[in-house]
Amino acid sequence: MTAKADICNKRTALGIEFGSTRIKAVLVNLSGEVLAVGIHDWENSFENGIWTFHLQDIYAGLRSCYQSLKQEVRRQYGITLTGFGAMGVSAMMHGYMAFDAAGELLAPFQTWRNTNTQEAANRLTELFQFNIPLRWTVAHLYQRILDQEKHVQELDYVSTLAGFIHWQLTGERVIGIGDASGMFPVDPVKNDYVDAMVQQFDELLQPYGYSWQLRHVLPRVLVAGEDAGRLTQHGVGLLDADGDLQAGIPFCPPEGDAGTGMTATNAVAPRTGNVSAGTSTFAMIVLERPLANLHREIDMVATPTGAPCAMSHANNGTTDLNAWVNIFGEFAQLMGYEVSKGDLFTQLYTNSLNGDADCGGLLPYGYYSGENITMINEGRPIFLRTVDSRFNLANFMKANLYTSLGAVKMGLDILKEEGVEVDRIMGHGGFFKTKGVGQRYLSAACEAPVIVMNTASEGGAWGIALLAAYRLDRQPGESLGDYLNHRIFAELDGDSVEASQDEINGFNKFMQHYRAGLCVEKAAIAALDW
Repeated sequence: MTAKADICNKRTALGIEFGSTRIKAVLVNLSGEVLAVGIHDWENSFENGIWTFHLQDIYAGLRSCYQSLKQEVRRQYGITLTGFGAMGVSAMMHGYMAFDAAGELLAPFQTWRNTNTQEAANRLTELFQFNIPLRWTVAHLYQRILDQEKHVQELDYVSTLAGFIHWQLTGERVIGIGDASGMFPVDPVKNDYVDAMVQQFDELLQPYGYSWQLRHVLPRVLVAGEDAGRLTQHGVGLLDADGDLQAGIPFCPPEGDAGTGMTATNAVAPRTGNVSAGTSTFAMIVLERPLANLHREIDMVATPTGAPCAMSHANNGTTDLNAWVNIFGEFAQLMGYEVSKGDLFTQLYTNSLNGDADCGGLLPYGYYSGENITMINEGRPIFLRTVDSRFNLANFMKANLYTSLGAVKMGLDILKEEGVEVDRIMGHGGFFKTKGVGQRYLSAACEAPVIVMNTASEGGAWGIALLAAYRLDRQPGESLGDYLNHRIFAELDGDSVEASQDEINGFNKFMQHYRAGLCVEKAAIAALDW
């Protein structure tokens, strides 16, 4: 009855997150308790050498996800949704969405998965003396300029996916600072784009004679808790085909999946860290001080409040792992067994614990796309083993789980060399859904205890819902960290797992093989070009 009353009285917050394979809506009360969930599955496409989503798929997915939530609320509580206390949207960070003054898309949406920006990323990194990864929005923008694409002349707005959806729902061209920090470097003192670097970029534009400058086309930066606009009638039409939803709902700043992951794991304070593991896998540690050196393998981004954060971001996570699970599902059906997808994952993941600590000498690379950390610009999923490797099902699954963390582990080792310290690592995302498996392997990779909360499977959609709740219900002067510590996570339970020294040694041996085998991955890219 309390949940129903909260929904009727709009003491709720809605978060919608566009992930790589799923759009998810999570409705929470103001204590962060999940009241209902809506889901829409989708998949990117690879067209003309570009990983992309079509606009019609974005709009259709948004509406379908909201309809799924609406039906679930009606099923559970017998009421029709008409509004919420606050809302927020988040999505995969980075990428490139370019629009003209009429709001028309000028070029195909390029997602974070695209690594066709090497020249631009190298030049900007050298110019700024600040690492600009291949997937960052400014790298995509500058590459379009270097390639002399005509559409750049008509540019009026450049955004991420989250910023675009927020714009469509509210009419506001704004972005949360966490998402902004994956577009262009941000200043943690001013909570805005770095002025000197903006000026340097504008100087690069001068020979081209464009009518725009960088600040004109980028969204305005906001931090957590700030007003980011309200749902318009146009936005209502995009969400609710039935028209039951009412306009005027306040929004929190749109965020990227890194920021929502930090929020969902209460990792927004210095010396806290989290690992989000799914289609992509990334580890983030909030810093006490800047890194001493520039590392091309490490992103410098920001928490939703603007604090500096080091990110080890791997483009490739569990996509190939999921493909193998699907193969086992096909085999089960061939043999006449009906097995649910959830049971398949649980059984295969759990059985992997019986494998050797070093995976028996097996070595897969789930590279569906290029990988920034290992400096590989294309992907070829491959599986390697020697004739004397211990090839069994447990080792096979363990190796595929380990390799999902391989590139991230390389970034974490760099941070360790920089003297970065962390008091706790929180895990979230589908990788951790089978209790005690992915969590144990991450602990071996991090060489530290890993905590997974009971809310971990809700992921970033829950995180953006919490940011919307913070926008609505925070007290004067209450920081996001205090809000999460005292009003959300104080009553939540979680499990902590710490890998044994033998498990750590085994993972490190696997990583020796992983580093040595990268030359084979590069050879596969060169050889398999069809």
